[in-house]
Amino acid sequence: MPGRLIFVFMSSHLCKLSARVTFYSKGGIVIKPACIAIILLCTFFISTPSLVEAVHTIHTPVDILIDAGHGGVDGGAVSGDILEKNITLQVAQLLYKQLSLKGYSVVLNRTGDYALSEENQWLNTPSRHQKDLAQRKHLAQELSPKIMISLHVNTSSNPANRGPLVLYQKNNQSFMLADIMQHSLNKLYKTTELPRPGKRLYLLNHSICPTVLVEIGFLSNPTDRIRMTTPSQQIKIASTISSSVDAYFLLLNQTPFKEMGRKGKGRL
Repeated sequence: MPGRLIFVFMSSHLCKLSARVTFYSKGGIVIKPACIAIILLCTFFISTPSLVEAVHTIHTPVDILIDAGHGGVDGGAVSGDILEKNITLQVAQLLYKQLSLKGYSVVLNRTGDYALSEENQWLNTPSRHQKDLAQRKHLAQELSPKIMISLHVNTSSNPANRGPLVLYQKNNQSFMLADIMQHSLNKLYKTTELPRPGKRLYLLNHSICPTVLVEIGFLSNPTDRIRMTTPSQQIKIASTISSSVDAYFLLLNQTPFKEMGRKGKGRL
């Protein structure tokens, strides 16, 4: 194959494209403006599978882009056999499901254990890390979401350090989202952290939409580690982030983009 088709998980899980198809090839993202209708079967399983409404047309703009940190050869933070990449994907999938069921148009940029750098054949650099970050940025540029949430896991040489931390960009909307999310997660973790500016983080410095980076806990802390790897607690983390998104859009007096087109049944 010239390139791997990426199954972009929007709130429609059975998507029929009649105008254009976006896929990743060796040349990067390619938009074909006049292609024959194709059906993308987008299926993954989180917890207990459930039936949801599906729409047969991919549409833009997108409400929320969820960035699942790391993946593939990039495991992220490590504690024994526990890898950051797996935690971020698990929470991202739960968050995707919760936001989608609320009616938001959502995209999850990584749906399995692979590095996004593998899809980036257009950036001329030997650095896998640079390719990965550039690919995440490029997807955000193509989709133009209202907001982007990047999920990560923290670590420290001091095992006493614990709790969530939300980092924001130099704009009011990013700070607003980060502030709401930080205070909500503080209640869940019983912490008192304040959101911080992510001065040196690539996605926060290069994203074209209000973006926050959420460190959902410290893998080096035993209490956080148990919370982040326990399915019932992962649901609570995703629910807290999801509720923060609701509060953010409510403050801005914005509502989710409604699904348009012929509806059917899909399986999440």
